[in-house]
Amino acid sequence: MQCEIYKSSKKEQMYLYVRKPFDEDSLPEALLAIFGKLTFVMALDITPSTTLAREDAEEVVAQLEEKGFFLQMPPKLTE
Repeated sequence: MQCEIYKSSKKEQMYLYVRKPFDEDSLPEALLAIFGKLTFVMALDITPSTTLAREDAEEVVAQLEEKGFFLQMPPKLTE
């Protein structure tokens, strides 16, 4: 599945994976309010067996198929 990855203008290390072709108007307004301006990072052909740095590719693909997007939250800081 082809997707594009965008970084958030509001939160460091928050990324949004979206299915291609992508229409920003299809995203929920509440999501855009939290995420801020979309800044393109890269395009990626993703499958359930793709190795991703911080996410499970199966979960990403499932959410892309179901919702059309996947929100990667910043890592939790450990004390």
